[in-house]
Formats: sequence, C-alpha cells, structure tokens
Amino acid sequence: MRWNKVQLAFTYIVLAVWSAVVMFPIWTLIVNSLKPQKEIFKDPFGLPKTFTFDGYKAAWSDGRFDLYFTNTLIVTFISLILILLIGSMAAYALAKWESPVSSFLYVFFIAGLMIPIRLGTLDLVRLIKALNLQDTYWSLIPVYVAMGMPIATFVLTAFIKELPGEMFEAAKIDGASELQVYSRIVLPLMRPALATVAIFNMIKIWNDFWFPLVFIRAEEARTVALGVSLLFGQYRTDWTRALAVLSLAAVPMLLLYIVLAREFIKGLTAGAVKG
Repeated sequence: MRWNKVQLAFTYIVLAVWSAVVMFPIWTLIVNSLKPQKEIFKDPFGLPKTFTFDGYKAAWSDGRFDLYFTNTLIVTFISLILILLIGSMAAYALAKWESPVSSFLYVFFIAGLMIPIRLGTLDLVRLIKALNLQDTYWSLIPVYVAMGMPIATFVLTAFIKELPGEMFEAAKIDGASELQVYSRIVLPLMRPALATVAIFNMIKIWNDFWFPLVFIRAEEARTVALGVSLLFGQYRTDWTRALAVLSLAAVPMLLLYIVLAREFIKGLTAGAVKG
C-alpha cells in the first residue's frame, strides 16, 4: 500500500514538472505581449508592471491581423474538410478492398509520411502557375490536402480495420449500399480517428510558413505565419506587437484541442496505436 502511494506521488510530481515545462513558453508569450517593449527586456519572465494592450490593438488594426487570420481560417477549414472527406473515403476503400492493388495503394499513401512534400516545391510552383493560382490563398489548399492525405489514410485505415466485419455484412444484407454503409455507419464510428487527423493536420496547416512564402506575394492573400514574419525586422522588431500576434494565432489551436480533446485521446488509443 505504501509503495503504491509512493508511485502515485512520484507520478504526480513528474506530471507537475512536465506541465510546468510545457506551460512556461505559453506563460512567457502571454505576459510579454502585455508589456511595453522596454519592460520585456528588463524582466522577460515576470508579471507586467504596466499592462498595455497596444500590441493587440496594433496587430488587429495596423498590422491587418484580421485579414491574415481570415485567410488562414478559410484555408485551414477547407483543407481539413477535404482531407477528412477524401481521406475517410480512401481509408474505407483500402480497408475493405482485399487486393494486391489496394496494398500497393496503401503503401503509396504511407510513403508520403517519409518523403517531405517540400522536396517537390519547384514542381509545385510550376503547377500553381499553370493553374493560375499564384498570389492567392487558393494555391495553398491542394498542397495542404496532398500533405495531409498520408497521415489521414494511415490513421483512418487502421481504425476501420478494427471495426467488426459482421456489422458491414449485416448492413449489406439489409440492402444498404456502400455509400450508405460509409455515411451512416463508418463516419459516425470514426469520430475519434477523425478528431485525431484534424488536430494533427491543423497544427501543420495553421503554422506553415514555407508554402505561403513561396506561393504568395500579394498582401491580401497572406496567412498568419507569413504576416508574423513581417514583424521581425533586420534592425528593429516590435516585440510587443509580435508576441501579441503570436498569442492571438495560438487561440484557434487551443480551442480546437479543448473541443476535440476527448475524441483525440480515443482516436490515439483506438485507431492510431492499433494495427
């Protein structure tokens, strides 16, 4: 009994220390976004002596953060919807289609996890120019969908393979088509795995800097990551405004995780770990 209490206390201590390590950068980011720039350099880790919201006001009005935020939200939302829709349909087909061709296609999808998509940047630039999408945020959506398909196919295929086959056979005996089985049975059961895929891909899409930098020059099409980079000058940086923008940019990620946390954990244990 005493040994169990010692183990439990040790576990809580480790978790508390790890939580402090994880929360420290977030704490530093938020408190410094509320300080004047001189105070940031004097005491970067303490509470603000003089609270100021000038960084948030400047970011939203002068820095056009509202435009960058809207562009990023549109790109992320459409990309995630397409990744989840196409990825779930591909995973259902690969999980239920027993053929050497399906095995080859599955390996083809999984290969995307090992080959960075940035290696094809030059070809992607040519493709975007051919489609006349350069300098628009629409150029990012097909790239992000392609970038998210490997992890979506991997997680969702493993999840579907764990579902009992008798359930699909019973639905087909009752006269359900493949589309009805997919939409009425598979999709509702895949919510934990879909939440896992959504969180993994949203982090990459929301924070991506490379492809907006390569594809976009027009200010009206810039994303948050590209807009934040413009705040860091060669000789001078407005750290209050930069940290305020970074704080605002982190809000959607935190909200998504809070909303999908339970489904995310279920997806990790039921889909991504098995198989």
